[in-house]
Amino acid sequence: MLRIESLDVRYGTTHAVRGIALSVDAGEAVALLGPNGAGKTSTLRAVTRLAPFTGTITFDGSPVSSPEEGARRGLIHVPEGRHVFPDLTVHENLQIGTTARRGRADGFSFADVYDLFPALVPLRDRLGYALSGGEQQMVAIGRALVAAPRLLLIDEPSLGLAPIVADAVAGALAEVRSRTALLVIEQNVHLAVRVCDRAAVLSSGEIVLESPAAELHSRDDLLATYLGQSKTGTGA
Repeated sequence: MLRIESLDVRYGTTHAVRGIALSVDAGEAVALLGPNGAGKTSTLRAVTRLAPFTGTITFDGSPVSSPEEGARRGLIHVPEGRHVFPDLTVHENLQIGTTARRGRADGFSFADVYDLFPALVPLRDRLGYALSGGEQQMVAIGRALVAAPRLLLIDEPSLGLAPIVADAVAGALAEVRSRTALLVIEQNVHLAVRVCDRAAVLSSGEIVLESPAAELHSRDDLLATYLGQSKTGTGA
């Protein structure tokens, strides 16, 4: 479904991503792990044409020409920072997601989103600016799901969330991945193991480790080197 080959991303003299190759197949969930500054977000931004790059990126066999064209084809991006519309209600934020659906009938309904995130049910009419960080993250993911993604790209879904909220988000994503292919950017290895089939670790713009997610527990020493954490930890 997604093929990345020889990807380079530069910002002036900063070489953010250095010749990486990565793939996500239909029905697969892949985690891209790494510390801050490793090149994870730059990789996602290149995939959705939000950042200039060299190399080859194809989605469903052909290149993506623009963020809008990618979204119309089902390449849906949940960026870091949530970007909930502050003056719209929770339900109005979700409704905006349907604009990218483009007739795809196999996506998530509003009812599906509220089932995944029951904490949003009593907040349907609350404005975005009045939501907590965790509630905003749930809305941002829900808005992407009603767009009927064929591949969902999620940047740091657990960033800044209390452990109990991060656990709820991980549980929802574990259910989502049974219906939708995922590429998840994370620093939290525990979430990656729970949600994804396999993982790649980025360090200084290069992939330094690839492993089935279930085998990350045997790579604790390497994870500690690159991420400062073990499978069960969350890092410093």
